[in-house]
Amino acid sequence: MEFKIFNSTTGEDKTLTNQVIAQFLFTHLEEYGDKIDDILKCIAYAMNPHKGGNVVVAKDEGKIVGITVINNTGMKGFIPENILVYIAVDNSQRGKGYGKQLMQKAIDITDGDIALHVEPNNPAKILYEKLGFTNKYLEMRLIK
Repeated sequence: MEFKIFNSTTGEDKTLTNQVIAQFLFTHLEEYGDKIDDILKCIAYAMNPHKGGNVVVAKDEGKIVGITVINNTGMKGFIPENILVYIAVDNSQRGKGYGKQLMQKAIDITDGDIALHVEPNNPAKILYEKLGFTNKYLEMRLIK
């Protein structure tokens, strides 16, 4: 498997547009995903040199098998300095270890702590726990 890393330093791969990345995430996140416009905003945030983050694309035999997006929070010290916003593996390729490899690569290239949100019934929760993520807090949101 090969990894391509995109951020404000490396720039974008002109053969792999933000729209292609967003469409892949939209398709393979299924019920855990967001609208394409929101995914595009997240990618733009990662690519912005004043904000930052990383987009990691995993390919096997030239085909995208998984993508993750981690954004910087800018809040080191009191909130983890990174948040994993999206990770998806092609639904026809699940169970082959791609998610674990992709997640490990994202962890390895990210400086600082990483937070994420996962639904209790999401099967990916088991992977996150195996990689060392813990559930220290109950997240609550006020949606206005």
